[in-house]
Amino acid sequence: MVDSATAPLGQTLYSPSLSETSIELRQSLQGDRILAAIDVGTNSVHMVVVKIQPRLPAFTIIGREKDTVRLGNFRPGTNCLSDEAMERGIAALKRCKQIADSHRADDIVTVATSATREASNGQVFIDRVKQEVGLEINLISGLEEARRIYLGVLSGMELHGKPHAIIDIGGGSTEIILGTGERHRFLSSTKVGAVRLNAQMITTNPISTKEFLQLQAYVKGRLEPNIDELKTKLIEGESLSLVGTSGTVESLATLTAFEQSGTVPGRMNGYTMTMPELEKSIQKLRRMSFSERLKLPEISSRRAEIIVPGAVILQEAMRMLGVDKITICEHALREGLVVDWMLTHGLIEDRMQYQQSVRERSVMKATQKYRVNTPHSQLVAKFALALFDQTRGALHNWGAVERELLWAAAMLHNCGHFVSHASHHKHSYYLIRNGELLGFTSAEIELIANIARYHRKSSPKLKHDPYKALTKAHRKIVNQLSAMLRVAVGLDRRRLGAIASFQAIYDAQAGAMTLGFTPAHTLDNCELEIWSANDKKACFEQEFDLKLTIEQAT
Repeated sequence: MVDSATAPLGQTLYSPSLSETSIELRQSLQGDRILAAIDVGTNSVHMVVVKIQPRLPAFTIIGREKDTVRLGNFRPGTNCLSDEAMERGIAALKRCKQIADSHRADDIVTVATSATREASNGQVFIDRVKQEVGLEINLISGLEEARRIYLGVLSGMELHGKPHAIIDIGGGSTEIILGTGERHRFLSSTKVGAVRLNAQMITTNPISTKEFLQLQAYVKGRLEPNIDELKTKLIEGESLSLVGTSGTVESLATLTAFEQSGTVPGRMNGYTMTMPELEKSIQKLRRMSFSERLKLPEISSRRAEIIVPGAVILQEAMRMLGVDKITICEHALREGLVVDWMLTHGLIEDRMQYQQSVRERSVMKATQKYRVNTPHSQLVAKFALALFDQTRGALHNWGAVERELLWAAAMLHNCGHFVSHASHHKHSYYLIRNGELLGFTSAEIELIANIARYHRKSSPKLKHDPYKALTKAHRKIVNQLSAMLRVAVGLDRRRLGAIASFQAIYDAQAGAMTLGFTPAHTLDNCELEIWSANDKKACFEQEFDLKLTIEQAT
């Protein structure tokens, strides 16, 4: 189902410049803003409270609230929200408003989705919320829900211009989107959700084979038209990747991760689950009773009740899309509400520009959070990338991804000073590893943290557990990029920008390299920078098996 109804709104996101009104809005919102975004869904009421930094532009999540209210449990035999469900929803929204008020939120955006828009008494619930809670609920269509989910994903993950299908399995509906980071190619919303299916199709515990097969057939029949239409939006030769958001997908990925390693990852953003892993989990879950599913790690009673139908939706979608793995994105509708608010208030000029700079904005936000000396870090990053570029093809063959990891590590290498000067390189590892670097996978964050950790003191060693846990290929990336970073740090020893630039000249036959630098001031011999770079060059020389000389260019 194509999003023709919202196309004009979507197109406004790509105007080449801000209107005068938007410019005035942006100027009036230059200071940090606090925004609460609430999603009143079929299964749960979710809220995020964020601090928006208009200058970047970016936002940081400073508060969360979730309450499983099961608004979609209609009165038996009717299409009406039950009185009990409305009471649970109102109580949850009161708590959300109290939390938002405690953060002194400048604005609260509240939307309702499948259950409220389909219930014959949905407007009664909306009116009660306004009267009893003081919140204005915006009822959004399934396609508008899909559009904002897409915005949320763009705020938390880079698509690199490649086609990605995004699936969000809710309690009452499933949204499937196709996009590359630019304007969406396709939006759809199908009335199949985990709560809806559980109520309508499952009566046995554990689920019987007959009901399970009926469930699979029903889900396939409902999803097939929209997935077939999505496929027509793909250009010949394009390969499709799949991204999953929200509770059902995250819960399944958590169970898979625990099954594989016995532990649950600290963050799921970027975690990948394969089709065989999903199918193995489904076969296990369908044979378990409700009480047995309750004993599974990281699964609540409410999730245990609906996990099987939710898993079937994902399984059938992956089969029809022809993908063999799914990547988790922790940002979804709530974050999309934030991005949409920023767009409508003129804080983002161009959504494509916003998507392309997810990683950059996330790193720059971290430099502010940890009070990094930004001019120094920018110069170190400049030197590190210059060394990377000038030695590519001669000393290494790393590409754009590794170059970006080196940049991020250079920008954050000194963030550990936020904790303590002593052993600040180790503190840098911890802060990077456990911070909120959006757009990077968990593996990439681990690489950035290790590269930054080895910008000083000990070289990478297998006796260091975080380094030992890396794959052999990733250890090589850390070895070589941290060696470049060490030299770059040395070249700005006084943090004055004494060295303007340098040229690397490599003599393969002699096994030697010379960095001929140009001082920023003619009379400055940069003696301290030469000493510092020489002091830090040992790892570089050992890693690339050469003799490095740092001298002023003639």
